[in-house]
Amino acid sequence: MEVQKIINKEILEVQNLVKHFPIYTRGIFLKKQVGLIHAVDDISFSIKRGETFGLVGESGCGKTTTARSILYLDQPTSGKINFEGKEIITIFSSKNKEEKQKLRRKIQYVFQNPYASLDPRMTVADIITEPLTIHTSLPKKELYQKLYELLELVGLEPYHAERYPHEFSGGQRQRICIARALAVEPKLLIADEPVASLDVSVRAQILNLLKDLQQKFNTTYLYISHDLSTVRHLCNRVAVMYMGRIVELAETQELFDSPLHPYTKALLSSIPIPDPLAKKSRIILPGEVPSPINPPIGCRFETRCIYKKDQNCIKYPPKLVHIGKGHFVACEKTKKP
Repeated sequence: MEVQKIINKEILEVQNLVKHFPIYTRGIFLKKQVGLIHAVDDISFSIKRGETFGLVGESGCGKTTTARSILYLDQPTSGKINFEGKEIITIFSSKNKEEKQKLRRKIQYVFQNPYASLDPRMTVADIITEPLTIHTSLPKKELYQKLYELLELVGLEPYHAERYPHEFSGGQRQRICIARALAVEPKLLIADEPVASLDVSVRAQILNLLKDLQQKFNTTYLYISHDLSTVRHLCNRVAVMYMGRIVELAETQELFDSPLHPYTKALLSSIPIPDPLAKKSRIILPGEVPSPINPPIGCRFETRCIYKKDQNCIKYPPKLVHIGKGHFVACEKTKKP
């Protein structure tokens, strides 16, 4: 794919990733597959070392499934995922525990919900030192020294180590999650809507914390969100997903200044402006989102697209094409002069 030729120095390459979830009938003794949920359908992208790559789209478009497939938390249906030149699906599906553990250490995940991703029976000290215990052989003294360094790094106090998750606010819990993910010094950090459940003031603190940590450790981020304001603040490049497919990919400023796909334009028009007197025309999309069980044969967006009557994309899915300046778009309209 041409995307792979344009972008170099990648730490992660996703090629033709597909993830379908089977649907079964309920039975007492036997169950029969009656359909498939097309969560992710043939997507490709790559992430440069040290950058923040954004993955955006409305709820249910396949962002989280993509992230979980990269970490093999959901087993991909097909496709290839290369991390630092190694095909990691093969490694995760093998019985080589040592290789799998090395990969787990290099790729860490910050989950969306800090209330559900922390064990309520464990103290903060146990939560943060657990990955260190699994992946390193540090003596107890160095283990706790590392713990206090991580707490300070994310803006928490040493006495917080003996507390339980229910004693913290949402923002503090997310800081604990970030400290846990950074404990083993990963090279790729997947942040799945890390500020979605937080207050606006706390969101800014967490986003600034992520930027500071990236500058300090040169960590690569895959940042997943439906909040385009935070994406613009944090990301270097952005891919827009719709119903399991990438419809547009570009550098952040290029995407926000010159969106090409009608879905991207509609998303950007929904960003609120902090000025009650400012006038902005919003694009209200017609139609309904198709079912992922029975998606359209051609372009997934054709049921809501104003250009569909003039295009051939109803029968044939448009390919993600490079149009210049690292800008890719999957829309037949953009191919016309």
